[in-house]
Amino acid sequence: MRLISTLNGQASWPPPAWLMRQAGRYLPEYRATRAQAGDFISLCLNPALAEEVTLQPIRKFGFDAAILFSDILILPMALGQGLRFAEGEGPRLPPLETLSSLSLTAAPSRYAPVMETVSRLRASLPRETTLIGFAGSPATVACYMLDGQGGGDFPRTRQLAYENAAFVDQLMEIMVEATIAYLSAQLQAGADCLMLFESWAGIFPPSLFRRLVIAPTKRIVSALKSSHPGVKIIGFPRLAGLMLAEYARETGIDAVGLDTTTDLEAAQAACPPGTIFQGNLDPLLLKLGGTAMEEAVAQILETVKGRPHIFNLGHGITPDVPEANVARLMELIRAA
Repeated sequence: MRLISTLNGQASWPPPAWLMRQAGRYLPEYRATRAQAGDFISLCLNPALAEEVTLQPIRKFGFDAAILFSDILILPMALGQGLRFAEGEGPRLPPLETLSSLSLTAAPSRYAPVMETVSRLRASLPRETTLIGFAGSPATVACYMLDGQGGGDFPRTRQLAYENAAFVDQLMEIMVEATIAYLSAQLQAGADCLMLFESWAGIFPPSLFRRLVIAPTKRIVSALKSSHPGVKIIGFPRLAGLMLAEYARETGIDAVGLDTTTDLEAAQAACPPGTIFQGNLDPLLLKLGGTAMEEAVAQILETVKGRPHIFNLGHGITPDVPEANVARLMELIRAA
């Protein structure tokens, strides 16, 4: 597996490549499968259909990795918090007022279909294709749990982190424990490596970043590496800015996903020597294609040549990306 070799610090050329949200609405076959499922949550919890949409981009583009098709909010739903996806509006949860409704013991039976999807995928994927399991990092998931929806800057979460620190810290304790169990189950089911999505890292000032992003991530990584020696974990602290180096240094993750706004050479200079990066083509360029995309791809490849690197986007692929541009991207990488 080229991606696992990269995570072990071996530079390969061309670099392994996959795309965040590579199974998604830009593919007509995904849209057909989702219609068959009825709604997004049903799709996530139907092992046969979740397997199918995970495999669709692998069949079409031959990415070096498949990422489990699921959602970061399946875990709070499994813990007992309500979840629905409003069409065109994204996720909706009843804002958490008390922690007594969350059940760590009930969660595994509720997310069992996800583990069946992982097992099915590992059996059906080509052996050389890495299967990535994932979860949202506790701070990011807590943002949705406390504010009740995505978008914006999660004002209730940030206010509670200052005014009711004990409540937020107790929630983080629950989410750390739940995330460890959830990711451990994915490894046991057949995932080859893991990714932690800290999608909202950029909303926290340094003091909260250290408390809510770095410290919980470090505990999760440490626990997983203790129980699953050799496991490799990618962390994606989106919009971390100047906190990126501290994240890379302190969390124990094996590779850092870079968002679109992060200069790759600056990240290489700021982070500890030998840090492995993933990223970070602007998804807009994948939509536009043409010379602009080709020049950006060439620049990234030139910057990472000779280093272990995972080619990816700086955020998820958008529904309006033409399939032909994805195919062209993979041609450019393979021809490097």
